[in-house]
Amino acid sequence: MKNLMILLLSVTVCFALKAQEKSFSVLGKVLDAETKLPLAGASAYCQNTTQGTVSNNQGLFYMNLPNGGYDMVVTYTGYEKKVMRISNNQPKVDTMMIELGKENKSLSEVAVVASTEDPEGLTKYGKFFSENFIGKTNGADQVAIQNPEVLKFYYSKKRNRLKIMAKEDLIINNYSLGYKIRYQLDSFSYDYGSNITQYTGSPLFQEMDSTEEVKTQWIKNRARTYLGSRLHFMRSFYDSSLSQQGFIIEKLNDDAQSVKSTFITNPYNEEEYLSDSGNVEVTWSGRYRISYGNVKPDKQFLEDYKLPANTRFQITVLDVADGFVIEKNGYFYEQYDVINSGYWAWKKLAELLPYDYEYR
Repeated sequence: MKNLMILLLSVTVCFALKAQEKSFSVLGKVLDAETKLPLAGASAYCQNTTQGTVSNNQGLFYMNLPNGGYDMVVTYTGYEKKVMRISNNQPKVDTMMIELGKENKSLSEVAVVASTEDPEGLTKYGKFFSENFIGKTNGADQVAIQNPEVLKFYYSKKRNRLKIMAKEDLIINNYSLGYKIRYQLDSFSYDYGSNITQYTGSPLFQEMDSTEEVKTQWIKNRARTYLGSRLHFMRSFYDSSLSQQGFIIEKLNDDAQSVKSTFITNPYNEEEYLSDSGNVEVTWSGRYRISYGNVKPDKQFLEDYKLPANTRFQITVLDVADGFVIEKNGYFYEQYDVINSGYWAWKKLAELLPYDYEYR
C-alpha cells in the first residue's frame, strides 16, 4: 500500500511538472501612479487572446497563460492604459507593480474640436469600415458589431482622410469562428490619396456557446482560417517546419518594382535564424514572398486583386525592417517592423484567431 501511495504521488508530481512546463503565471498589482493607492476593478488582459481578468480590492490580479509571448493590456476608467510585453522566457517577478496615470482629457478634447465629426458617418462610411476592418472573406457576413452607435466618424477635406474612433469598446460577434470579441479601438484611418488603411486596437476574445453541432463547425472553420495564416507561419518558423507545413519562401529583389526572386531552401541557417532561451530570432531584412498552397485563396480575394480563378497559392509579401523575434505561441515582435501586403493584409478581423488558439 505504501509503495502504491509513493507511485501515485510520483505520477501526480510528474503531471504537475508537465503542466508547469506548458504555462506560466502572472501576478500583478495595479496602482494609481500619483497616490500609489490600489485600483480595484482594473481590467488586465492579453490582447488577441481569450485571457483576461480584473483586479480585486487590493488591486491584485492573476493569470495563468500558455507558454509564449503576449502584449498585456491594463486599463482603468479615467486612466491612461498601459501595454507591456510579457513572456514565459522573461525573468520571474513575484508581483508586477503597474502604475497607471490619469488620462489627460484636454488633449483628446482638443483633437475632437479640431476635427469635423460627421453625424451621418455610420450611414456614409459604415459599409466601408466593415469591409476594411472586419473584411470581405466568406466568413465576414457572419460577423456583426453589436454596438455600431459607439463609432464616431471624422472626415478631413484638407488631408483627404477619414478617421474613425469609438467612445466605448466595440462588441463584435463572430458567428463563423465562435468568438465574441471586445475590441478597444484606438483609431482607424484611411488616406484617400494613398489608399492606405491603418488601425490600432486591443482585442479580447471570448468563446461563444452553442450546440455541439455548431461547435463542431466552429472547429472546422477555425482550422480552415488557421492554415496558411500569419499565426500558422510564425509557429511553423518557430518549430522549423515551414516546408513540411506547406510554406514556400522567396527573397525578392531590393528593387520594389522588380519581380525577380531567390528561393530560400534553408531559412534556418545560422546567419539568419537563432534559437535560444525559448524563442527564435530571425534576422531578415528586406522583402520576402510567402506562398501557401495547401488551401486555395478566397474567391473574393482573387476578384479584388484581379487574379485568375485557378490561382492555387495564397501569396503574401513581407517588408521586414530589421528582423523579428518569435515566441512559442506564434506571437512576434516588433510587429511594426514587419509590414504585410497581399493575402495576410487582405484578411481582417473576421479571420483573426487568438494567440492561445490550438490547431486540431
